[in-house]
Amino acid sequence: MLTLASSPVLYPLTDRAVIGLTGADRTKYLQGQVTCDVNKLSAGDATPGGHCDSKGKLWAQFWLANLGEQLLLVFNQSLLERQLPELKKFAVFANTEVEDVSRHWQVFGLAGEGLSHWLNHQVGDGNLWQGGVVIPVAAEHALLLLPQGTEPSELSELPRGSEQEWQGLMIHVGLPDMSAEHQGEYIPQMLNLQAIGGISFTKGCYMGQETVARAKYRGANKKAMFVLAGTASGDIVANQDLELQLGDNWRRAGTVLSVWQQGEECLLTSVLNKDLEPDAVFRLKGQDDSRLSLQPLPYNLVD
Repeated sequence: MLTLASSPVLYPLTDRAVIGLTGADRTKYLQGQVTCDVNKLSAGDATPGGHCDSKGKLWAQFWLANLGEQLLLVFNQSLLERQLPELKKFAVFANTEVEDVSRHWQVFGLAGEGLSHWLNHQVGDGNLWQGGVVIPVAAEHALLLLPQGTEPSELSELPRGSEQEWQGLMIHVGLPDMSAEHQGEYIPQMLNLQAIGGISFTKGCYMGQETVARAKYRGANKKAMFVLAGTASGDIVANQDLELQLGDNWRRAGTVLSVWQQGEECLLTSVLNKDLEPDAVFRLKGQDDSRLSLQPLPYNLVD
C-alpha cells in the first residue's frame, strides 16, 4: 500500500522538463501567457499554473518558481516539444528569452513526515537554496531544483525513492500531471487548477482567459479530475480508456491521466463528469477483471 514515509525521502526525477525565462520583461511576458498571477511572486515564491491555447485548452500544467533573475517552469517532459514553441511564440516582441534549460537543472521530489522540520533546519527562511529552489506542492511534499553538479551533503543523508512512488504520492494528494497525450484536450478547471491555487480570476488577460472565466462564471465546465483506486492485473498507461458501470453495462467515462501501479494495486487520476455518484464503479477497457472506485479529494472542488 502506498503511504507517506515516516521521515523525508529524496526522489530523483528524470521525467521533468524545465523552461527558463530571463530578461527584463520576463514577468510581464509570462503574466500575459499563463493562468497564475506571476506578478505576485517574489524571489523564492512558487505556484501551480497552466498555459493554454487561444481556446483555453492546456498546452501544459506546471509549477512556476521565481529565482529572482530567472523564472522556472517545471512540468512533464513529454509536453516540451509542443509547449516550448507555443510559449516562445510572442517572446520576440518582448525583452525576454524563453529556453529549455532542463540540462542545467536536477529535479527531485521530497516527501515524508517531518519534511517541513527538515527544510526549516537545512534550508532556513525562504525557499532559495544552493543556487536552486524548494517548491512546496502539498503538506510534507515538495519539489527541489538544484543546478547540475550541485551535491549538498544534506541530501546524501536521505534515503532514495523511485519516480513511480513519487507519481503515486502526487496522485494521492490530488495533484495533476498531464502528458503529451492530453495536450489541447482539457481546460484548466478540468485538472482542478482552480482548487490548488493555479488560476487567478483577477489578474487580467492571458491566453485562453475568456474560456477559463466563462467556465467559472457561467458554469460551463461539467468535468473535474478525480482520484481512483483499485486493482488491475495488466499494465496501465496514460490515455487508457476507463469505463463506468451502468447496471449490467459499461460506458466509456474518461481516460487515465496519470497512474501509480504496484502489482495489481493501482492509483490513478482521470477527468470525469462531476455528477458521479460516490459509489460509482469503474474498470479499464480491455481489462474486464479490473475494478476502481472514487477516492476523496484532499481539497474542495470550487468552481
